[in-house]
Amino acid sequence: MTALRSRRAVAALGAVSAGLLLLSACEKPTPLATITVGRNSVSSETDCYNDGKRVPTPQLAKCLKSKDIKSIKVDPDETVRFGVDPEIADKGWTILMNGQPLTDASKKTYRTIPGSVFFNAQYGASGNSTLVSVKAGENTVTGLWTFKLEKES
Repeated sequence: MTALRSRRAVAALGAVSAGLLLLSACEKPTPLATITVGRNSVSSETDCYNDGKRVPTPQLAKCLKSKDIKSIKVDPDETVRFGVDPEIADKGWTILMNGQPLTDASKKTYRTIPGSVFFNAQYGASGNSTLVSVKAGENTVTGLWTFKLEKES
């Protein structure tokens, strides 16, 4: 009986150790950026995040050309809400439209912008869609989350 209990204990300990080893091999997920319009929202992690350190320029260029950019429909009369994880907010973040700063840097976790801005030529918009990015970091880019805003007809 004692030998059977010992084998079970060793097997259980082995299973727990293997599980912990697998968990430690997993990468920590990147913080999320979220855009909400009305009742719809879209969230994204990013490949352009360097855990608080500067993201190399070639990597940023690659991320901006990604085909896997999430999109959301925007009624120009609606408010567009941007939310970021506190980890992003603590280091400051900026909203970019077509690569140009649309807002000053903020350390809040939440910002709002009228939907009409994203389709207004005065702000650099053209056509019925706009690329909007959340840039983490005030002086250097430590992360970049990009979304496509499509004008709701």
